[in-house]
Amino acid sequence: MAEQHTPRSLIVSLYGAYGRLPDDAPFPVAELIRLLGVLAVDAPSVRSSVSRLKRRGLLLPRRTADGAAGYALSDDARMLLDDGDRRIYARAEPALAEGWVLAVFSVPEAERHKRHLLRSRLARLGFGTAAPGVWIAPARLYEETRHTLERLDLAGYVDLFRGDHLGFAATAEAVSRWWDLPSIAKLHEEFLDAQEPVLRAWSAPGAEPTPEHAYRAYLLALDSWRRLPYADPVLPLALLPENWPGSRSAEAFLALHELLHARGGEFVRV
Repeated sequence: MAEQHTPRSLIVSLYGAYGRLPDDAPFPVAELIRLLGVLAVDAPSVRSSVSRLKRRGLLLPRRTADGAAGYALSDDARMLLDDGDRRIYARAEPALAEGWVLAVFSVPEAERHKRHLLRSRLARLGFGTAAPGVWIAPARLYEETRHTLERLDLAGYVDLFRGDHLGFAATAEAVSRWWDLPSIAKLHEEFLDAQEPVLRAWSAPGAEPTPEHAYRAYLLALDSWRRLPYADPVLPLALLPENWPGSRSAEAFLALHELLHARGGEFVRV
């Protein structure tokens, strides 16, 4: 998967897993360096990545209660993480009856850079391409899509519609044109190849991960997994090829979450 386990990605995963502190308290820089060091990220890389996240408006410099340097999440960052939680930890099987959200956009030629940004953001949200300028996703993604377009000042170029697919091609045939299903399946298989052995190892009788082992294994699994519910719009199984690996990879991640997340939190001293 592209950009997997970069320092910046690991910092985002760390804040998502353990960094939403009570009363918007900041995460100490020294603790970020310690926790990323366990994952072989050196201190200069941590500081550089934190600076980039600060420039993007996601992290805000703050002092901790004892006066140490730290970074708190911005409101935009909290919304991004909260929106992400609904995908990353989803357990319910999506239903055909939920319908679809359509994004229809038109960007003036003079602002074509925004057209590229709009397309890339819709793709990262999990939209497929139904026709030129018409993108489609399951209806449950509407709120997150609206948040994203508003945050990026792109809402003025887009109309969003909710509806059902009425034909003429069977919906299963249509979704195979709207999304690159083989590429999405490959991402799930790569996740399973990497994480199923981890799940088997820590699920074995007598296996008891230390807080440090649990933290390291969980953060790497989360950092790999959190991209997948965006690349994959998580369609009803009736619309997907037989033996679709998405359900199995979701089950594997959720099992790792149950097994390792709380234990790993014991290693995070904030």
